[in-house]
Amino acid sequence: MDLRLKRFLIAGGESGASIVVGKPGESLLIDRVATGEMPPGKDSKKLTPEQIAVLRKWIATGASTARPEPKTLERGFQFTDEDREFWAFQPVRRPQLPTVRETGRIRNPVDLFIQSQLEAAGHGLAGSASRPTLLRRATFDLLGLPPTPAQQRRFLSDTAAGAWERLIDRLLASPHYGERWGRHWLDAAGYADSEGVTNTDPQRKWAWKFRDGVIAAHNADQPWNRFLVEQLAGDELVKPPYLNLTAEQIRLLTLTGFLRTAPDGTAGSNNVANRNQVIAETLKVVSTSILGLTVGCAQCHNHRYDPIPQVDYYRLRAIFEPALNVARWKKPASRLISLYTDDNKSEAAKIESKAKKIDAERTAKQNVFIQQTFDKEVAKLPEAIRKKARAARKTAAKKRTPEQLALLKKYPSLNVSAGSLYLYDQKAANTLKAIAKRATDLRATKPEQTYIRVLTEDSGAVPVTKVFFRGDINQPREPVTPSDLSILAVTTTAPVELPANDKAITSTGRRLAWAKRLTNGKHPLVTRVIVNRSWMHHFGRGLAPTPGDLGTLGIRPTHPRLLDWLATEFLRQGWSLKQLHRLLMTSATYRQPTTGPAQLLAADPDNRLLGRMSLRRLDAESLRDAVLSTSGSLVTTPNGPPVPVMADRVGQWVIGKENLNAGRPGSVIDMRGSEFRRSIWVEVRRSRPLGVLDSFDRPAMEPNCTERVSTTVSSQSLMMMNSDFVVAQSVRFARRLESEAGDQPADQIRLAWRLAYG
Repeated sequence: MDLRLKRFLIAGGESGASIVVGKPGESLLIDRVATGEMPPGKDSKKLTPEQIAVLRKWIATGASTARPEPKTLERGFQFTDEDREFWAFQPVRRPQLPTVRETGRIRNPVDLFIQSQLEAAGHGLAGSASRPTLLRRATFDLLGLPPTPAQQRRFLSDTAAGAWERLIDRLLASPHYGERWGRHWLDAAGYADSEGVTNTDPQRKWAWKFRDGVIAAHNADQPWNRFLVEQLAGDELVKPPYLNLTAEQIRLLTLTGFLRTAPDGTAGSNNVANRNQVIAETLKVVSTSILGLTVGCAQCHNHRYDPIPQVDYYRLRAIFEPALNVARWKKPASRLISLYTDDNKSEAAKIESKAKKIDAERTAKQNVFIQQTFDKEVAKLPEAIRKKARAARKTAAKKRTPEQLALLKKYPSLNVSAGSLYLYDQKAANTLKAIAKRATDLRATKPEQTYIRVLTEDSGAVPVTKVFFRGDINQPREPVTPSDLSILAVTTTAPVELPANDKAITSTGRRLAWAKRLTNGKHPLVTRVIVNRSWMHHFGRGLAPTPGDLGTLGIRPTHPRLLDWLATEFLRQGWSLKQLHRLLMTSATYRQPTTGPAQLLAADPDNRLLGRMSLRRLDAESLRDAVLSTSGSLVTTPNGPPVPVMADRVGQWVIGKENLNAGRPGSVIDMRGSEFRRSIWVEVRRSRPLGVLDSFDRPAMEPNCTERVSTTVSSQSLMMMNSDFVVAQSVRFARRLESEAGDQPADQIRLAWRLAYG
């Protein structure tokens, strides 16, 4: 249905008129919304009975419009003047710095933009928060952890000029920085350690390598343009076959795990619908995280709000379809690359050869022990049948005569075997066990076979991407070629078409070509999106308050000129996130207190003008990590397989690993301190959220999260009062106070305050 104009509704489409003026009962539109078919998509918000009643009344009373409709807009998708002028699709241009009356609190250009709008409303920037407050704000923002006593002493005792800047540099140099800011990207990317889709929620054994790669890239301050290229097309920078890979090649391939984060149910039910769903979810992850747009609406029809025709959706899909080929689909287990090298194989073969010699030694000794034991048992028999007993044993089991079978049955002690030897000679059995252990221990020294989860293209015929009529996978229609969004050809006058097949490399090169286009510094969305998201994580809300949707339904930027200035400055600073942090955090805007004059609070209760710092709650991971840090339990070991989660006695998901192979039912394996690692290292199961994190709004990756919600609910208070985790850490905190502060209550209180709130 084309709902843009009344005449299009009356004309209808292949199924007939969308509305019949004066006759809502005969109008296809009413039928579709009443049955829930419209709006399409499982995530779409269906119309309420009251809203449908309004539609019925509108059609019944003549379907009049609020203003005359344009006569030049033809059927089919066309860009309107509003589309062409929409802010997010305009080229990013560097605005001039505004002039302000009061300059006393200006520290860098960011403040000029904020002060300018504050002055226009009759206000101004506030002063600076206290140094302890700023220290705590900075450490949580950059590290996701509270300041340690050592950090407090160092910063608070540094009264020389530049102390704040030196603090920021120290925090940015910490390995915990990548853990904190890598988590932000992992949210947007939809990272999880499980496939989702079904209740079994299969684990993704090697997904953690992508997580570690993202964290390493953030710690190294990898330029954001290069980071995006590797996320989208790292495999196209490595020439196959993927054998004997270098560390750099492994890194590039690992980062394509970004395109493997979408929920994938094809391991259990590998049907065409599930395959297409993986592609749809992947496009949602890519579009919201990098473009800041919701392109999913265009899967079934032209986007109802943004200038994205349906054909654009499938042009974007064509970029990824050579790697996500529905006709030659690979299940998750088939999208792994082994890191075993020829040297590993050679070393393993040498070890196996030595182990087999030990096996042979054991077999020889075992045969001797069995024969000796058999001889001892035969000696216990009457002399007359000893010869027959020896003959029966030497005869193959299938060739034994009835008499021999009867003899062995009558004297079962003659049936000496490897499995029963311990019943006769425990010392001999122990000797054999010791030899077997030598072989097992030796084999354990073989190089471990590890894998990485990747997205790569198969060689051979390139699939043809077709537009699905109304989004129906069973109704493919016209073929399309890969390209960026067509509106950008209008607003930037740059071509958006991409090469369908790059002959210079072994893959089609589509993803690499698109990634390079996104990061050429001229794309209107990419820099705005990352700068806006970074602002959100520092100030609590983006300059454009809907970071995953900069489109028509998103909220317009409160400071559009500042957003564009930051986007251009980000380019000038080499796409460096750490430089962006320095710029934002050294501003007077960032250093404001969370309180302000009564006049400002009354005029701007939501702090849209940024005349103070917004009060923010700790996110789920920072809260848990702060509890561990305060109690002295925090283990900072980085990287590696995730810390597992399990159900406790009441069914809540907690950190732990149930001992299913040994011990009593329900017994738990000793975690050896790993249960106290940072939350970034804890397993992310889509259907098994860790209780302490779930209560405090850790997002469900369905498929990703570009902005976390912050709720205040009773379960949070109950968790902080009653959970085994909080109670145990409270005890550890008390013991820490006794140990470090002595037995004087006043000293304990001072230390408790410094650790918990310093």
